[in-house]
Amino acid sequence: MIERTGTRALLLAAALLGAAAAQAATLTLGVLSRADDERLDSRRVELAYLGHPGGPMTQAVEMAVQEAGFELGAAKLQVKLDVQSARNAGDMRTALQKLEKAGAAAVLLDVPAAWIVPAAPAVKLPLLNAGDAADGLRQGCVAHLLHTVPSERMRADALAQMLSARRWSRVLVLHGVRPEDMARLAVVQGALRRYALKPVALKAFKLSSDPRERDLANPLLLTGAGAASDYDAVWVVDTDGEFARALPYRTALPRPVVGDAGLVADAWAPHFERFGAPQLSRRFARAAQRPMTGADWAAYMAAKAVLQAALEQPAQPSAAQVLAALTRADFALDGFKGVRLSFRPWDRQLRQPLMLTDGTGVIDTAPVGGIMHPKNVLDTLGADAAESTCRAKP
Repeated sequence: MIERTGTRALLLAAALLGAAAAQAATLTLGVLSRADDERLDSRRVELAYLGHPGGPMTQAVEMAVQEAGFELGAAKLQVKLDVQSARNAGDMRTALQKLEKAGAAAVLLDVPAAWIVPAAPAVKLPLLNAGDAADGLRQGCVAHLLHTVPSERMRADALAQMLSARRWSRVLVLHGVRPEDMARLAVVQGALRRYALKPVALKAFKLSSDPRERDLANPLLLTGAGAASDYDAVWVVDTDGEFARALPYRTALPRPVVGDAGLVADAWAPHFERFGAPQLSRRFARAAQRPMTGADWAAYMAAKAVLQAALEQPAQPSAAQVLAALTRADFALDGFKGVRLSFRPWDRQLRQPLMLTDGTGVIDTAPVGGIMHPKNVLDTLGADAAESTCRAKP
């Protein structure tokens, strides 16, 4: 008798679980990255350039979903990851349209800005850029395109604030000659002007196998007397990272290096020791078997933002509902940085402190102490509302 009662109870529990599963809603979350990503070549990853990705974004996305498991289970909301890759803007456009047709509530992106600009208008579902820092993306005023990765200007402003606070006002700028380096150089020059820092000289470097050009990559020559009589810091702009990584401690004068080596501004550093950050870094290291980078944090926060938005209406999560939640004025996220994070209404950039790190520790965070703003000090990093050409204002 007891056995039969127990059996009936088990059958009833199984039936209830089956009914609950049948009634559970499904949230489809797209993940779109570039195929054959050169940044993830094993040699580059082993060198661990500061500010560069250390692995695929899917690892951080999967961890965000796993960590939300209790809330998702309580809300009877299942999450389906639809992972896609693209080789160009055309591929990306096709993949986005396919995801939208399949009912995706949002798509997380780690693709170049040159692909996003023409492809984003093809769909209306929320797109969260977790991989490209180009400021032009933030100036495009695409209402359904949000950004969790900090912009180039945010990173430049963070370093300029630090130099200004320490009164290291005379800056020698070294830069590459590739188009992306020149675009980023313009952003750095803007940050220097905003914080009243003086560029004593701008010197181009060039990595070359031609013996006649070897002096163009010689740190001693580039930072010697011919560059400037004196300077307080060297700011290096090197998107590739190969020249920059060998620059610290090789300058003609004993000066700190900032930018793409030495001290860099990034969304995350695995050595940050406050606000629950060590626990997050350890969880990621266990899951991915590598340290958490700024790119991983941006992907993690993009997934976390979508899940938090969907859980507001778990019975019927949709692209329109998720976008409405993400862009609401009171929508806020915990990013393990000590303050609540939100998306700016004018450029859809995620407000966030940045970490100033040398790769072994976090030296400081930005906004730097003493920096003021009439509304939100986080808006001192990146384009403020008055500078934006977009219609949406706070």
